[in-house]
Amino acid sequence: MTQKTKNIILIISFLAVLYIAYKFAFSNTIDLRKEYHTLKKEAVMFDNMPMQLSSLKQKERYYDSLLTKYQLHGNSIQNNILKTINRYADSNNIKVTNFIEPHSINKNDLKINTYQFTLEGHYSDIVTLVYNLEQHTKFGEIINLNFEKKKDFKTGIYYLQAHILLKSFG
Repeated sequence: MTQKTKNIILIISFLAVLYIAYKFAFSNTIDLRKEYHTLKKEAVMFDNMPMQLSSLKQKERYYDSLLTKYQLHGNSIQNNILKTINRYADSNNIKVTNFIEPHSINKNDLKINTYQFTLEGHYSDIVTLVYNLEQHTKFGEIINLNFEKKKDFKTGIYYLQAHILLKSFG
């Protein structure tokens, strides 16, 4: 055998030994190292669990206080809107003449409800109710407010009627 063939056999056998060593030793070590790092990250997460739990409890109390503040307790926004309107209407000489079932559409994985109701009363009382609905209760935004002056032909008295559209996301 010549020196050249010995060198080729030596290089081929070195590469074969290197491949076998990688297959049985190095790859296992690399996999175990990756697993060690993932377990270490999980251990750090578990160490932070009590702090995260207390933080989540504080957030829950905060969101509950927001729901109470903006009168969003209960599970039906429609009932809450109607209750708020009726409470204000009873104290301010406004009459709720119509409250139609909400119109719902889904757009980009977001449910949009539109509530339509009609009020009768004085202009300033209706505008104050609309302001309170939009700014203090956070039910949604008023997208249309249409005032109409009508006459009751039986009594001959004019009255103001407001048709309101309120858009809510949820």
